[in-house]
Amino acid sequence: MRIFITGGTGLVGSRLIETLALQGHDITVLSRDVEKAKLKLGNKIEYCASLNTLQSLDEYDAIINLAGESIAGKRWTDQQKECLSKSRWKITEKLTQLIKVSENPPEVYISGSAIGYYGAQSDNIITEDSVPYDEFTYHLCRQWEDYALAAQSEQTRVCILRTSVVLSLNGGMLPKLLLPFRWGLGSVMGTGKQYFSWVHLEDMVNIIVFLLNHNDTKGVFNIASPNPVTNRQFSKVLAKQLNRPCFFRIPSFAISLLMGEASALILGSQRVVPQHLIKLGYKFRFETIDDALNDILRE
Repeated sequence: MRIFITGGTGLVGSRLIETLALQGHDITVLSRDVEKAKLKLGNKIEYCASLNTLQSLDEYDAIINLAGESIAGKRWTDQQKECLSKSRWKITEKLTQLIKVSENPPEVYISGSAIGYYGAQSDNIITEDSVPYDEFTYHLCRQWEDYALAAQSEQTRVCILRTSVVLSLNGGMLPKLLLPFRWGLGSVMGTGKQYFSWVHLEDMVNIIVFLLNHNDTKGVFNIASPNPVTNRQFSKVLAKQLNRPCFFRIPSFAISLLMGEASALILGSQRVVPQHLIKLGYKFRFETIDDALNDILRE
């Protein structure tokens, strides 16, 4: 297939490109800094410096849209919220516009979103049909998804990736946690009772490939292991894998004071299950947090 990818230099995008290239697909990556992208991704793929250089997406069979600034990097000031939103909305809307004006549009448009769509929901089990809570992350994800879903037609199916925390040593949350845990300073966050939904990077990539290759798939998909855990369970398993203690607890008020509204990423409880993927027969390689962390920490 001829595949156009945004967010290709990120944690998920770079691994996905490696997998797709090995499968023989022709890949074009959108990057504002082409030379920097080449250093990471190599010269065997094509590059596009701006969507404004494209008149349509006729020459591509598939679009995979993974672009967006990290939501966990900074406090959620009004300015940062606007930045987080625009980094997702503008590219997604532009891709949809290009699909709509294409005479021979791509067969599939796979676009990112996040389980932040649902908001914090205590210990309720969250499926793709769950009613969301009215929070910033809901509004961010809803508009993000709406821009992508507008591209759906008889010629183009749209798949939305409501992604949980992706676990890998190469980026994301896990490397930031390892240093204190390795020093024996691992901590439970808040009450520790809040649910934490996760997915191994390998499953994340495999799910995208699964959706790419199954022509009957469309709509919204929770990208999360079937077995979410509480923050306390996750912390204890990580400490055990590293053969370190986990005696400390950081109170909720301290996290809120440090992170402001963004503390919802840590203190909010999201017990997400991938109901649609399970019904389609996708088989997770890493279903439990023990197996996932054991595999990752052996790398």
